Amino acid sequence: MLVDIHTLHPADSPRSGGCDDEFVRALASSGAPLPPIVVHRPTMKVVDGTHRVRAALLRGCRSVEAEYVDGPAEDVFALSVSLNLPTLATADREAAARRLLRSHPQWSDRAIAAATGLAAKSVGVLRRAVGGQAAVRIGRDGKIRPVNSAAGRRAAGRLLTERPGASLRDVARLAGVSPGTVRDVRRRLSAGLDPVPERMRAAERAVVPDPRTEVRVPGATLPVLRRDPSLRFTENGRATLRWLEAHAVTSGEWRPIVAGMPSHCRELVAEMARGCAEAWLEMADALEREGRRAAG
Repeated sequence: MLVDIHTLHPADSPRSGGCDDEFVRALASSGAPLPPIVVHRPTMKVVDGTHRVRAALLRGCRSVEAEYVDGPAEDVFALSVSLNLPTLATADREAAARRLLRSHPQWSDRAIAAATGLAAKSVGVLRRAVGGQAAVRIGRDGKIRPVNSAAGRRAAGRLLTERPGASLRDVARLAGVSPGTVRDVRRRLSAGLDPVPERMRAAERAVVPDPRTEVRVPGATLPVLRRDPSLRFTENGRATLRWLEAHAVTSGEWRPIVAGMPSHCRELVAEMARGCAEAWLEMADALEREGRRAAG
């Protein structure tokens, strides 16, 4: 299906390096037919095919062949990553996984691994660093599973006590757990044990800190950094301070900018803001990795 290029919106690219101009020129000059691009119908965002769109423009084309996909707008980035996996560097895949862990903490490690081309264990390591935790996980099969099934086990224990003749499947359906879990709960009750194993009770007691609660606002951080001799009295340190002062944004400082933004610029500036936020998060991850490496 042909789509007018001027109706398309820029892609939310998983490539940290952005568009490859040399590759665009090579595509444009090849003269070969351009494969269809992939477009998210509700938003008209290019999911896959930014290079082809630019090549078509260089050829003087006003339209390109496109295939449409539907679905929630928040899932577009994951689809873009999965469609571009063969051309993504490992660093881009890891950055994409970190972003998905923040935006989709309910996705299982395997689901994010499938979308980003990483190993599930690697995603698990990133999850612990990022803090992408949720009460339930959605697997690749689409099924919702609790991260900690303690509540379901207790419900199964109550149902087994109240309805000793109920089948495993009936109890499992009512408690929201698997029949195998109900079987284990029944065994533990028969042995006089708590239906919830100690490791699950310990996980319940453990409080997962929200990284955002420990984040300092720039107004509190910059004065501390300015007093640091290792930054004040070195050329690189002073350059770092100038860079931080130029790029720091406090919460709410942007509100007048939003209020005065021309309507035709809002989407472009929103995408720019998201890109800057991702760059800051990547820098934060790199700094924390260096800190752990130095401590280790």
